[in-house]
Amino acid sequence: MLSRTASGLYWMARYLERAENIARVLDVTNRLSLMPVSGGNEDELLLPLNLTGTQELFRTLNGRFTMSQLFTFFTMDERNPGSIFSCWQTAWNNAHSVRGSLSSEVWESINSTWIEMRNIQRRGITIAGADVLFDWVKERSHLFRGAMFGTLMRGDAMRFIRLGTLMERSDCSARLLNANQLLFEKNEDSVREYYRLDTLLRAVSAREAYNAIFRQQLAADNVNEMLILRNESPRSLRACIEEMVNQLELIGSSGDDRPRYLVTVLHAEMCFTSYKTLMEEGVLHWLNGFLDDLTALAESIHHTYLEAK
Repeated sequence: MLSRTASGLYWMARYLERAENIARVLDVTNRLSLMPVSGGNEDELLLPLNLTGTQELFRTLNGRFTMSQLFTFFTMDERNPGSIFSCWQTAWNNAHSVRGSLSSEVWESINSTWIEMRNIQRRGITIAGADVLFDWVKERSHLFRGAMFGTLMRGDAMRFIRLGTLMERSDCSARLLNANQLLFEKNEDSVREYYRLDTLLRAVSAREAYNAIFRQQLAADNVNEMLILRNESPRSLRACIEEMVNQLELIGSSGDDRPRYLVTVLHAEMCFTSYKTLMEEGVLHWLNGFLDDLTALAESIHHTYLEAK
């Protein structure tokens, strides 16, 4: 496969997954903003800005710092490269450039969503419709994945799409866990922490999985263990890395096995790391190291497969 085609498929998938992740993070932030607290709740409102590195841009474009302003900034503001609208636009552009590698159903799922997204932006939307919008974005992402698994040939096109999806998903899950850990260390409010854990699990569609695995009330250690080291949940870090190992094995060698080496080492470390060992190292410290490893892996994938030789 041409590196240009591989790049288009990979980044199409990353931006589609990013749009869904932003909807999930905004949903968490919106729910947390509704909780009464003393001294304000700006730390939690900052969550999507910190995850996307857009705090300075937000303050430049918006005079006030409210959930309503944050919602507008991260949904339909095309001046924000991290908004849902901008992510779908970039994904659509990449999909259009590699349309010949997509099935008609996959292309139609992306194209029809982009047309409706522009209509929503034209009509305008307020925070009162937040829940409906978040559910719609997630449903359209599910539609894309269903069309992909149901109609796309099992070849390199599928593999680079999966690779991009998993890279973006693992990055978002790690950053959400990192942010939750920081918030807890700044404010050890047990009631608020319980609510944060509940919304975090719902953000990664893992509330039912938690109940099935642990069969007990929410506890931070159990949530961290499940979303880091357990592979039952498809959005856990180990599940994402495990599937990336499989996809890179299927893609095969391109003269440089660096990506396969990095992801295999990372996967082996996760397989042979107990949560007790991780706690001794420090969850926050481990997550920061994981994000560094993920950055190195992404750079290696870009250099090996996506750069024009």
